[in-house]
Order: sequence, then C-alpha cells, then structure tokens
Amino acid sequence: MCGIVAYIGNKPAYPILIKGLRRLEYRGYDSAGIAIMNGDLNIYKIKGKVDDLENFVAGKDVQGTMGIGHTRWATHGEPNNINAHPHLSGNGRLAIIHNGIIENYNTLKEILIKNGHSFSSETDTEVLVHFIEEIQNKYELSLEEAVRKALSSVIGAYAIVIIDKDDPNKIVAARKGSPLVVGLGDDEFFLASDATPIVEYTKKVIYLNDEEIVSIDRNNFEIRTIANIPRTPEIKEVDIEVEALEKGGFDHFMLKEIYQQPDSVSDGMRGRLNAAEGWIKLGGIEEFEERFKKAKRLIIVACGTSWHAGLIAEYLIEELARLPVEVEYASEFRYRNPILGEEDVVIALSQSGETADTIAALELAKFKGALIYGIVNVVGSSISRLTNAGSYIHAGPEIGVASTKAFTGQLTLLTLIALYLGKSRGMLGKSQYQKMLYELQEIPDKIRQVLKQNDQIKYIAGEMKDTNNAIYLGRGFNFPIALEGALKLKEISYIHAEGYPAAEMKHGPIALIDEKMPVVVIATNKNAYEKVVSNVQEIKARKGIVIAIVAEGDTVIKDLADFCIEIPETADPLSPLLSVIPLQLLSYHIAVMRGCNVDQPRNLAKSVTVE
Repeated sequence: MCGIVAYIGNKPAYPILIKGLRRLEYRGYDSAGIAIMNGDLNIYKIKGKVDDLENFVAGKDVQGTMGIGHTRWATHGEPNNINAHPHLSGNGRLAIIHNGIIENYNTLKEILIKNGHSFSSETDTEVLVHFIEEIQNKYELSLEEAVRKALSSVIGAYAIVIIDKDDPNKIVAARKGSPLVVGLGDDEFFLASDATPIVEYTKKVIYLNDEEIVSIDRNNFEIRTIANIPRTPEIKEVDIEVEALEKGGFDHFMLKEIYQQPDSVSDGMRGRLNAAEGWIKLGGIEEFEERFKKAKRLIIVACGTSWHAGLIAEYLIEELARLPVEVEYASEFRYRNPILGEEDVVIALSQSGETADTIAALELAKFKGALIYGIVNVVGSSISRLTNAGSYIHAGPEIGVASTKAFTGQLTLLTLIALYLGKSRGMLGKSQYQKMLYELQEIPDKIRQVLKQNDQIKYIAGEMKDTNNAIYLGRGFNFPIALEGALKLKEISYIHAEGYPAAEMKHGPIALIDEKMPVVVIATNKNAYEKVVSNVQEIKARKGIVIAIVAEGDTVIKDLADFCIEIPETADPLSPLLSVIPLQLLSYHIAVMRGCNVDQPRNLAKSVTVE
C-alpha cells in the first residue's frame, strides 16, 4: 500500500529516487525516506510528503550511485519520523524498505529481544531487518543468503529491498504477496513497486513472482527462490509513455482521468467490438467458452469501486445472458467457507491487479477447482499472472486514488462479456444483440456530451459543498451507481454519504431527510420510472434537496428537482456508463471547493496490497 524505488548504476541515485517517489505518490502514503550508499550509509526520513523529505534533505550529503527510497502507509505504528522507512539493523550495517505486513513479527521480536536486540520503532519492518542481521551474524552468511534464510521463517506479505554498508555494490530484494518490478537499463538496475518510476529510464522489466529473491550488483543480477532454486526470468516491455504520468494541463490527475473516459472506454472496445460486422471478440472468454456456457454460476469478487462494477455486472449478465451471478466482497469471500466447484467461474475485478483480498479469494477459488478469470488494468500484475484467463481494460495509468476511468473501463469490458455470453448462450435475439452493439459503440461520444455540462455540475457542487451528509438513490442498473457516487463523495471530500436502492428509502433513510439533506437521484431508468418519480415526490414533501440525473428530454422529474443534469438517451443496461460521469465531476468539484487533496485523499491508498 506504499511505494518502493531503488537504484544501482553509474548515475547519481538521489534524483532518480526522489522522482521515483513522486511517481509513486498516487499509491497513498504518510511518510517518506531514502538511504544513499556513499562509503557510509546516509538515511533521511520524515513524516509527511515527498516535498517535506526534499526540504529536509536540502544541504545534506546525498552523493552516491546506489540507494533505496520509500513512501509509507502506516500499518504498525503511527505516522512519524521514527516509524518511517528505511529502517536500520542493530549494528547499523543493513538498511531495509518494506511493503506489506509481517504477521509473526511479535514472535520474532520476542526472540530478538532475548538475544539482546532493542528497537526504536513500532514497526514490523524494523523487526525484519534485525532478524536478517541476527541470521547473517549467527551463520556468517552473505546478504542474499541471510535474506533467503530469514524469509523462510517469515509469515506474511512483503516486498523488501535491502542494502549492506559492508557490501556497497549489491542490492537484494524479494517479494511475496506485494508487487516488485526490476528494471533493466544500460549498466544500471531499478527496483520499484510498479513500472511508473522506471519507464523514464527503461522499458525492459521483470515482474518478480512470489517467493523470489533477486540479487543485483553493478554488472549483473540473479533470481532464485527462497528454496534456492534458480529462475530464468521473463523480460517484458512496458507499454507506458511518460506523458501518461503527467497532468497534461489539468489541475488534478482525477480531472484528467475523468476527461480521458471517452478515449479509455473506446480503447477498451478497440479490436473487441465491431457493430457493423456484428461481432464481439474476447480472447480470454473464447479460450474457455465451453466452461462459461456450462457454468452453474459466475461469482464476481472485488473490493471498493470494483465491487460496484461487479454489482452492475450482476444485472448485466443475468439480464442479457440469463446466467446466475453472485457478487462477493473479496475480503469476506475466503473467510466464509464458500461452496465452490469445477462448474463455477470466478471473475476477479481489480484496477491494480494487486489487491491482496482479491488475490487471496482467487487462490481459494483455484484450489477448489473453479475457473478463475481476471479483469485488471495493470499489465503484468499479480492477478493477471494468477488467473486461468482474463482481459485488460486498457484504461492507461490511473494516478488519482479515487478510481474513475478504471471503473468505466471495467464496466465496458463487463458489458462486452454480458453481450458475448448472451449471444453464445442463445439468450439474445439477433436484432436485440445488434442494437446493443451499436448503442455501446456510441457510448464514448455520449460521454463527451456529458462532460460538456461540467460548468453546470460545478455550480451544483458549489450549492452542496457545505453539507455534512448526502444520500444517493438509484434503481436497477443504477443502484450500484448510487453506491459509487456516494463512495466518491466520501473518498475525496470527506462528506458522509450513503447509497441506497431508491425503494429502500422508505425503510429507514427517509428519517434523515430535511431541508439540509441533499439527495442525489439517478432517474434515467425506463423501467420503474414512475416509482422513481414517487421517490422524488416523497423527498420534496420533506423539504429535501433533490439533485437528479435524468435522460435527455425528461420533463417530469426535471420539474420536481432542485437541480437537474441531463445525460443522453441510451439502453438501460448501458446507462451506468453515462450516469456515473456527472457524479464523478460533482465529487471532484466539491472536494476542490473544500480544499481537499483530490488526488491523494487522506488515509487512502491506490493499491491495497495488505489484508
């Protein structure tokens, strides 16, 4: 849930580390630090942002061509200077940075204290580096051998990078359950949590697998498993341009990514949909088409915004393909002893492809014999390598912590899957299928039309910005959009908001409605439209403030609502791809007006790599 960057080569390490940490800020963090090898081992770390670290380091010795850097998201111990990474071993030789959680750190700590070790921080990471030191000294081992032996006794998830003052030309790194990428340059090597800090210097990367250890010197590298088995790595090309990691003239990454959605949705369909010729092609589905057609049910596992996309997929697949779907929080799935078998297909949704809870759910499903299918954004991520098959959403790098274009990318792909299965299972007539293909193909242009209402949405945001609470209501395909809209508002503006099926308002939430309560109603449904009108009337009867999302040309709800945002007409199953856009913009503008850090909301991380 935090960021790692490291460098060894012939260039000054400090500028590479600082720039790399800035590239990783989107992952979420509360402190930052670096260690530079320059004859001595110089460590600088501080609570706060990378800017604070850079100010703290100003005027200090940062010379050296090897170093490690880290942004920490607090797990063990509060955010402060002492708990920030890197951490030192007791003898001052070893410095380590670490993502993940060492679950048996208390047991290890008790053993180490008995052996004379003392600790200055509250972290599991400091325990780990002391444990490696203990083994290195006890058995007189090299750094990589000590790391290998230590990790064989460690329980938990980790991505670690460690350097030794007595071996100033070597970096050792390892991973289990937390991502780590090795970048291969010309006589230089890079390590990072993902490829974003690396692409400026090299496109050649190696994605370490679980329980692999890489030992890097200035001329070469070697990968072995914790069991000391040598591995021949697969070198891949990263398809990310540096420009994609910049704001491109927008005030925030989130706003840029909202405005990228016409293109990102179109990219998700490119090569997969041709309405004129009447086909959808999905390689991962086609490879296992019989398993999908014969599946007893589909089970979707996801967290957060991805879980909302999964809920919409339940409506889509059951409506269009008549195949039962269950949607599970990945964090609950593995702990409730689920009934799974070879007739089930488990679909995992994750922007990063590194979500720890989702990975754990997939591992259980795989063990039970289910077919596992991944839908992720990040190429080479853990989920993409764990699954039997899958599809990338091709949304491009998403830097804002609050997901926008990745969500609509997931919806696009899930819609394609629903239509593909509907046709292959014989549940969609030819004319209905063809009509849906044309409707879907038009969605990017319709998103552009919604974005043209940005100024109006900004005005509405100004009317909502001082509220403390909000309710979001939707029906059918747009009920999950109500959940997603409420989540966006919570995430980036820190306003308490809840989403409900519109009909559930009468079963409790209506007690909250008064003249101070804004209620966002997504009212584009053709089905049950009159019911939504009744819900709006109930809100207005209690003096609630109604912000309505309606289909273009609506007059009934438009006359009832205090504020109205129109979206282009489309088929009901596709309406979430449009109705979510104004809710993203509304949350964004409210957060900006409240002075919130839109791209890096407090306490949140982009990639949740711990359970």
